[in-house]
Amino acid sequence: MGHTMTIELDRDFDETVAAARTALADNGFGVLTEIDMRATLKAKLDVDIAPQIILGACRPPLAYAALQADPSIAVFLPCNVVVRSLGDGRTIVEAMDPAFMVEVIADKEGIEPIAADARQRIRTALDSLAS
Repeated sequence: MGHTMTIELDRDFDETVAAARTALADNGFGVLTEIDMRATLKAKLDVDIAPQIILGACRPPLAYAALQADPSIAVFLPCNVVVRSLGDGRTIVEAMDPAFMVEVIADKEGIEPIAADARQRIRTALDSLAS
């Protein structure tokens, strides 16, 4: 199993970021954090990279249920969704696969259904970007 769910799009970066936010919201996720990797690395290291943004997405009922099952799950929250420019009007959107998270947790029983719900919602959000 891979650790991310990914979709490549023939869509420019800014349009993809906006569409990703909408797709996440349509599937019950809010964006809690936003990290502009291009701006951060330019400011801190004076290096240039292609546009890339990390959206910290959260669906509060899932986060709460996961924390009730295993308080240490907080290290995996929020769900990071990355939008990265590939150039030439193409972008990639990828998110950590919640099923991968289950693989690294000792007590899987309480987390598996929560991760399955999160995975289905994230997959639906990513798939909607292609339409």
